[in-house]
Amino acid sequence: MADTPELNSIIAQAQKEDELGIPPAIVNDLVLRILFNEGDVSIGRLTDIIKIHAQLLDDILTKMQKEQMVEVAKAGAIGRLSYVYRLTDEGTKRSRDAFERSQYIGAAPVSIEAYSKAILLQTSGSREVGPEDVKAAIAHLILPDGFHRRIGPAVNAGTSIFLYGPPGNGKTTVAQAIAKLLAGTDPIWVPYCITIGGQIVQVVDPLIHIPLKMDTKLLGEKYGQPDKRWGLFQRPAVMVGGELKMDALDLRFDPIAKFYEGPLQLKANGGMFLIDDFGRQQVSPQDLLNRWIVPLESAFDFLRLQTGQTIQVPFKQLIIFSTNLDPAQLVDGAFLRRIQMKVEVSSPDEKMFYQIFAKMCEIYKVAFDKDSFVHLVQKWYREPKRTLQSVHPRDIIKTVVSICNYEGTPPKLTPALIDEACRSYFVDLKQSQ
Repeated sequence: MADTPELNSIIAQAQKEDELGIPPAIVNDLVLRILFNEGDVSIGRLTDIIKIHAQLLDDILTKMQKEQMVEVAKAGAIGRLSYVYRLTDEGTKRSRDAFERSQYIGAAPVSIEAYSKAILLQTSGSREVGPEDVKAAIAHLILPDGFHRRIGPAVNAGTSIFLYGPPGNGKTTVAQAIAKLLAGTDPIWVPYCITIGGQIVQVVDPLIHIPLKMDTKLLGEKYGQPDKRWGLFQRPAVMVGGELKMDALDLRFDPIAKFYEGPLQLKANGGMFLIDDFGRQQVSPQDLLNRWIVPLESAFDFLRLQTGQTIQVPFKQLIIFSTNLDPAQLVDGAFLRRIQMKVEVSSPDEKMFYQIFAKMCEIYKVAFDKDSFVHLVQKWYREPKRTLQSVHPRDIIKTVVSICNYEGTPPKLTPALIDEACRSYFVDLKQSQ
């Protein structure tokens, strides 16, 4: 994992303007836009938004004051750090220019170089997830013996997994368990945004990045004085399905706000990216694979700005492709070779089906009835030669409970209720034609 001293030096709080690692004009523009929007603003308020140390921000404001862009609106009682600032006429003019360049208001960015180094440091080596950790993560699932050995090594290596098999057998649930497992490992430092070629790119997404709260003393002991432009988060998990489009994998420029939103794989760095229902996206499987074949091999991705400038960024996440389609019809051998682990999540046998059914009875507080279970398997699976699916016990028992609730009777299992639930649940396509 990360070399803590080296990582700490990257995320250390900037004390001087040249330690920010970004052009001073970016911070000046942020100050101008905030003052234009809010009028009189204290240094404390500016610090909360821009996330730069108050003393450094005071130094920047002092320079802006000398250039007649800002003026002191109110002097505080405890020195310069309590001052309130406002724009001058010259500052107002310059703020309009700042809005022409971008309307972004938020944390000051860090450099793409600092971001790349920090991500690589926090994704190098093994994750140190052991068999017991993986077993605990999937303990709520009924899976074949030794299933944890199929996914544990890939989770540790942080590479890629191809989950395949018939629908309704838990591929998505397995992937969600992996995401929860990763979230429980060591946290990750991610900057709120980065700057590339003078452009701002948002990285942190509140729907994906979950802040990790740590005691201030422990935080200081482990990481020193971190720059507030960086946040400490759980390992991120990005999950997409059929709604995925190709443009979600590229930098997205907002022509009105004039800054970029990072692509999904950038937001997933250090965590997991699940492509669920692979093969059913609005983008073709071949186009998606062509987009990622080089990053999967090299662990680096290439993003393009509107100006045509191409930048290299780390591609360091556990990629999971999950599909119920035939892998041979979706991808070629060259791509499959680049995916480290191929894991089949197959249909359960009758023994596993019984275990799942009994567990669902416990969850939904319905007494298990052996006669009803035998009736279910014989009439609704063996006779019509229907394939067992792991999801069926849950859905059938939920339907039985709904029927009982409608009748105002305590939920229970009987062959008759099983039949009524199954007639509502299964569709016999041959009879309906």
